[in-house]
Amino acid sequence: MSSLAELIHHRRRWIALIVVCFAMLMNTLDQTIVNVALPTIQRDLHFTQATLAWVIDAYLITFAGALLLAGRLGDLVGRKKVFLFGVGLFTLSSFACGAANSQALLIIARFAQGLGAALSSSVILAIIVADFPIPTERAKAMSSYIIVAVGGGSLGLLVGGSVTQALSWHWIFFINIPIGIVTFVLGVILIDDNVGLGIRDGVDVGGAILSTAGLMLAVYAIVGSTRNGWGSPLTWGTGLAAVVILGAFVLLERRLTHPMMPFQVLKAKGLLTSSLIRGLMVVGMYSTFFIGVLYFQHVLGFNPVKTGLGFLPQTLMVAVMSAGITVRVINRFGAKNTAVGGLVILAVGLVLFVTADIHTHYFPQIFFAVLLIGFGAASAFTPLLTIALTAVPAQDAGIGSGIVNVSQQVAGVLSVAILGTVSASHTTSLLASGSSAIDAEFGGYHLAFMVALASVVLAFVLSIFLLHRTPPGEEHHGGDHRAEERRFEAEAETMIAEIM
Repeated sequence: MSSLAELIHHRRRWIALIVVCFAMLMNTLDQTIVNVALPTIQRDLHFTQATLAWVIDAYLITFAGALLLAGRLGDLVGRKKVFLFGVGLFTLSSFACGAANSQALLIIARFAQGLGAALSSSVILAIIVADFPIPTERAKAMSSYIIVAVGGGSLGLLVGGSVTQALSWHWIFFINIPIGIVTFVLGVILIDDNVGLGIRDGVDVGGAILSTAGLMLAVYAIVGSTRNGWGSPLTWGTGLAAVVILGAFVLLERRLTHPMMPFQVLKAKGLLTSSLIRGLMVVGMYSTFFIGVLYFQHVLGFNPVKTGLGFLPQTLMVAVMSAGITVRVINRFGAKNTAVGGLVILAVGLVLFVTADIHTHYFPQIFFAVLLIGFGAASAFTPLLTIALTAVPAQDAGIGSGIVNVSQQVAGVLSVAILGTVSASHTTSLLASGSSAIDAEFGGYHLAFMVALASVVLAFVLSIFLLHRTPPGEEHHGGDHRAEERRFEAEAETMIAEIM
């Protein structure tokens, strides 16, 4: 009976993994699914170019800004509760987005949608860490998470273009509703709740307000720099305010007995270094979602659907690598070596973009560039996440997960702002010097890809010197867990196949 109960619990964990991955898929899709529908939204709701940016920015500001608070709430009151509340809020706000008939309603609903995404996604990694204590199984579960966290962005471009073209922009939000309802119901049934630390010692209200306000202002300064310029008073003012508020947050947390951010968490081996490296990698990877989309449409002449299909090799490669191959590579060569190898492959993919010219066709060069970027990202993300969270204490897994997510989201927002500014500035310069429109646009994209490549190269160098080395197989072969690993190995492989 005991073995049967363990097997049922084992299956339940893997099905619950699918549930949290569905939530992450919705969150990731909605970072890119809107991009290809922006022209239609602008026409229907009469947005100006400046106000249209808020359709994107509203989501990013609350998503990135509330991650730390949401992660700590999971530690205090229970991750399942925070996850379900986030999924519920995201689903309701998706309906409001789809039903929006005014600019104000859409923007307010996007703010709420970003908050729902922050609440649910902030605790997903913590749920995975808690449910899969055996390192081998945890790596497999992380790989499934990577499929949606990395592949969802490119999938969003395809879904957004197809739905907008076949139906209307309203349906890019409405499709979240049935997924959200199913995710919420299955989450209630399948996800095990942790016993929160509780709020009996007092909630760090000051820390919650300061961290959220500081991060939101920082993200606003970054996303607003594309419109206002890096040297504008608004960019500098909001950026300086963010620094002051976050500085006050750090000072407050150091004085409290029960802070929102326990600073011993930051001392967890590998957490900050791997987060920094992954952030630099995200700049390179996100270049394809932002600059790549513009390149496909303006240089290669792709329509929205064809643009989404152009990124399909990246999504498929992420899925293939995350189906167990990356885990086996980590088991063979160690987490650090696998991450370093993934960064090299990602850099090669960007080199193919950098060496393309205005006459380069999609196949074979751009096809293999997209393929290799997916290959490299999938190879590096899982070991970097494993390194980041392995040493975080179980009771602080939520805030650890929040730190990991914040680093990724802020890096993504920063990459869009920097790459967009670099590309637009160089394009303007080339136009002023007499280049044709198409040559100038291509020149801007080319320089942006070079910046993205430099970011990945820096990530590669830092990974060699900063990541701690684990002997191959050590993180997967703890003596206490080996018998259980053998017992469930075949079962886990089966469940991973079902996830795929």
